[in-house]
Amino acid sequence: MDELRSLISRLHMEKYPDADVIFLAGSVVRGEGTKTSDLDIVIVHEALPNAYRDSYYYGGWPIEAFVHDPQTLEYFFQKVDAPSGVPSLAAMVSEGIELPLVTALSQRLKDIANGFLQAGPARWSAKEIDSSRYIISDLIEDLREPRSQSEMYAIAIQLYNTIANHFFRSKGLWSAKGKTIPRQLRRIDETFAGKFESAFESVFARGKVGDLIALADDLLSVHGGFLFEGHRLEAPQEWKVG
Repeated sequence: MDELRSLISRLHMEKYPDADVIFLAGSVVRGEGTKTSDLDIVIVHEALPNAYRDSYYYGGWPIEAFVHDPQTLEYFFQKVDAPSGVPSLAAMVSEGIELPLVTALSQRLKDIANGFLQAGPARWSAKEIDSSRYIISDLIEDLREPRSQSEMYAIAIQLYNTIANHFFRSKGLWSAKGKTIPRQLRRIDETFAGKFESAFESVFARGKVGDLIALADDLLSVHGGFLFEGHRLEAPQEWKVG
């Protein structure tokens, strides 16, 4: 960590000399990094014309830089993270190490991020739960009799994110995506996480879909089970050309 602090301090002076604070976040900070991990950093200026994301190598490390001012940070919390249900930027600020040091601004931003995370996402409506049930049900029907192994894998890949998202959001919890899903599931429910990982391992390692179908069935049973008959989704009236 001392090496990383030194690295980010040099980066601060060379590339972002006007920045007020840098939050060093991501898997390396959590002690979960590998030799291919990148460094996630949130750079905060007093004011910017616009926020931006920058990817580059520095000091032998791949860097993912998210450059903001306080106003753009709050915008991303409220208008990007909140609707998606995945609090990516807020989590980076919350868990991030403040460099070169803790300041009144960095603490204020952490307080905002922590408050946002603790409040949780907007709860799904009955219509949103039914929409998720329908999507999972449709994919499961395709999975029961896939036309090929490739099709089976493609369906399972879609179900990986969709089932995890339903698990989180139907409980009023922040969701996750991609490689963060297993960690978030284990943090919330070790039993479900074990069944989830075992079901997908059965598909990809053994070509068996039964455990995954059972997992989806069990998950959706709380809200009425698989859904097809009677599901209706209306487009907004303004969705017209001319």
